Amino acid sequence: MRNHRETSVLAVVALIIAVAAIFGANEVFAEKTTRGRQRSFVFTYEVRVPANPDGQGETRLWMPLPLSDEHQSIRKLSIESPVAHRVSKEREYGNSFAVFSPTAAETSAGYSATLRFEVTRREYARDLKATSAPARPGQEAMLKRYLEPDKMVPLNGKIAELARTQTEGVTEPMQKARRIYDYVASTMRYDKSGEGWGRGDAMWACDSKRGNCTDFHSVLIGMMRSSGIPARFEIGFPLPESKTEGDISGYHCWAEFYIDGIGWVPVDASEASKNPAKRDYFFGAIDADRVMFTYGRDIRLSAEQKGEPLNYFIYPYAESNGQAIKGLQTHFAFRDLEPPREAGTRTLRGFWPTGRRSNGSVVIDSSQCRGPNIARAASAAYVGLQVPKGRNLCRSGNATIVFSLF
Repeated sequence: MRNHRETSVLAVVALIIAVAAIFGANEVFAEKTTRGRQRSFVFTYEVRVPANPDGQGETRLWMPLPLSDEHQSIRKLSIESPVAHRVSKEREYGNSFAVFSPTAAETSAGYSATLRFEVTRREYARDLKATSAPARPGQEAMLKRYLEPDKMVPLNGKIAELARTQTEGVTEPMQKARRIYDYVASTMRYDKSGEGWGRGDAMWACDSKRGNCTDFHSVLIGMMRSSGIPARFEIGFPLPESKTEGDISGYHCWAEFYIDGIGWVPVDASEASKNPAKRDYFFGAIDADRVMFTYGRDIRLSAEQKGEPLNYFIYPYAESNGQAIKGLQTHFAFRDLEPPREAGTRTLRGFWPTGRRSNGSVVIDSSQCRGPNIARAASAAYVGLQVPKGRNLCRSGNATIVFSLF
């Protein structure tokens, strides 16, 4: 019994260290989020590069890859293709991608690539009254970048004047951010008719007062940055709330702005425009019905990219002899792994709760405290748990293991 107890305690200590390491690695600011809904699903991203028998010179294909952070956990990522490829990151934003280098024969015949992964996406709701540590030195340069213009998001002229008039009379950054968000969500309309929409051209969107999510958030980001508030563009794919599987027709994007003492705050102005009843919700929160892929605008992926920087990076991009290849065929789909649920209703993989406490923590019976289970739990790196706080860890009898959840 003593040996079993000592082994179990050591195993739990190892688990604590593993979980703490995970959180330490992902922590950028001491930002606080509230617990909410989460969704687990399989996502498939397919691309077909058309045959090009007359292709000359080098050919490359770049495919974006999703990231794991405090809001989503990526698992079992795989890339299937007959073409040689490698995984890398671009320097400015740290976005990951796979770059494919086909042979002349593969270029001539055309080729395909399929990305598949599992993801658990968590509702992201920022505590707007939280106090965080100041940005670390390595983050200050990034915050400075998020105060600068993009090619299609100028910070002077009309955008700057609009930001000034909409924030007149307020001095607090959070109040300014809310004024800007309310203006964009209430003034612009979600409308993809005609031409001009979808490029994220802030000047066009400012004049037309319509467009898709790219256009909404280009205006919002331009106004935020003009007001001295760092803001960043984020893009991924939406999932229909009412379906458990199916095809996805296209991307969705949103934004975050940074406030000292709080950290990054999410906003989705285009969804707020389509759903006025949720306008307050989408200022400081975004739902779990999405998966995020990349940050930023004007993206240069790698030295092999000879064309202009990408306006944004969510669809695959290919070049042949320095010229963009047109006619890439894509298909995106998802399938839920389980019904969406409140975060915290399941614990570490290999453990199942035997009860819950009023503070939201999960109680696990000590009979489940076995070395193999703990090893599986540690290797699973299940994000969403804090370090165990229970005093009686894996003791014999009726003692419990308590994990306190977000």
